[in-house]
This record gives sequence, structure tokens and C-alpha cells, in this order.
Amino acid sequence: MSAGYQHYYVPHQSHWPIVGAAALFLMGYGAAHWVNDDLIGPILLAVGFGLLLLMLFGWFSNVIDESMSGLYSEQMDHSFRQGMSWFIFSEIMFFGAFFGALFYARMISVPWLDGAGDNAMTAQVLWPDFEAIWPLIKTPSGLETHAMPWEGIPLINTIILLVSSITLQFAHMGIEQQKPAQLGFFLMLTIILGICFLALQGYEYVHAYEELGLRLDSGVYGNTFFLLTGFHGLHVTLGAIFLTVIFLRIAVKGHFTAEKHFGFQAAAWYWHFVDVVWLNLFVFVYVL
Repeated sequence: MSAGYQHYYVPHQSHWPIVGAAALFLMGYGAAHWVNDDLIGPILLAVGFGLLLLMLFGWFSNVIDESMSGLYSEQMDHSFRQGMSWFIFSEIMFFGAFFGALFYARMISVPWLDGAGDNAMTAQVLWPDFEAIWPLIKTPSGLETHAMPWEGIPLINTIILLVSSITLQFAHMGIEQQKPAQLGFFLMLTIILGICFLALQGYEYVHAYEELGLRLDSGVYGNTFFLLTGFHGLHVTLGAIFLTVIFLRIAVKGHFTAEKHFGFQAAAWYWHFVDVVWLNLFVFVYVL
């Protein structure tokens, strides 16, 4: 046995993954029924979200207990870092698929419907009065909507998330420099900014539905708008939950030190990733 060998802790079997899978299934199934005006949709979605919160709380508790019991070695710490890195990479691929759909619609489908290339006759058959403009505010059925402007709430939310990245960095500096007051203040401020973002996005959705006529059934523009911004809002919600858990661990339990605080770092990585995704959303969904 080499001198550098460290015991690698293998966790016990856990029921939390299947609970998380059931939660995601209920959320997806409920959302699909809600979109189709089925009354059971919102109920299933709420149950799924509640189950997801239960899973996060329970799984976090298990990991925290294992960490504070001294079961983790340096090898386990590397595993956590690799796991979080791959998780964020999977999220990049997730959003990449939706951005790919948006770019395909704008750069290929829209010109094709306008008769680009050798499709002039096909375009006349499919949609004779089609105009190649983006966003598409009119569907083949004649349903018209209005585009969401980038000024106002989208711009305010962009500023909020940019500021939240700065406040989170100050919180990170606070834990590294062993300044608990700075850490607690800026971490709480980051959480508050995230909640403000979600509240404003909710108001934006109400405005889109009631005043702009922008809905999920408003053609490809409505589809891509709500899918991209909606899934991003879900990620902001999860990020705010992560940061809240970290705040409670710091304020109530005093778990982290300047030398050992990967839980904080993992939440910070995730939050900065969410901010970068929003910047791309703001440019390609709202501005261009």
C-alpha cells in the first residue's frame, strides 16, 4: 500500500435518485397537462415541485452529515469537483439544444418559408403571404401576438443578475478572508436579488399573456421564448435554493472554513453559469 493512499468513502444505497426522477416526471407530466388546459396539470406540477424540494432537502442533509462526520477524503473532494463540472457541462448541452432550435428556426426555417433557395413554389403552397421577419408575430392560423421588448423588465433582470454575480464574488472573498459579516451580508443579498429576478419574471409572464397575447401557442416565437426563459427561471430557482442552503449552513451551523468550502464553491459555480446563460438569452431572445 503506497504512503499516499487514502480511504475512499462509498456512500450507502440511497432512495433519493428515484424520488428525484419521480419528481421530474410529475413536473413534466403536470406541465404538459396544464398547457392543454387540464385541471389536474397544476396539481401534478405542484406535487412534483414539492417532491423535488423534499429530495433536495433530504439528499443535501445526507451529504452534509457525511461531510461533517469526516468521512470524505481528498479523493472524494476531487470527485465532487468533477461531478459538479460534468453537471454544469450537461446543463450547457441542455440549453444548447434550445438555443439550437431557436437558431434553426431563425436562420433556416424562416428563410425557407419565404422561398429561399429553390423553395419558392413550396413557400407559396405552405404560406403564401409569409414575411421573413423575426420574431414571427403571426401564425398560419392567423393568430397574432406582440414581441417582448428588451427594455423594461428584461433589462432590469439582466442588471439584477449581473449585480448578483458581483455580490456572490464578494461573499466568496469573505469566506476566503475569514470575514463572516461580509460573507453573510453579500450571500443574503445575492439570494434576495435572485428572488427579485424571479418575481419580475413572473410579472413579465403575466404581462405577456394578458397584454401582449404572447403564449406558448403563439407559434415558434412563443414556444422558444417560454421554453428558454422558463427553464432558465427554473434554474434560477434551484440556484437560489442552493445558496439558501449554503447560507443556513454558514449562519446556523458554521460549517465552512477558509480552507474547506467546496459546497459554497459548487453553488457559486452554478449561479455564475445561470448568469452567463441569461446574458445569452437577453441578447438572442430579447435584443436580436
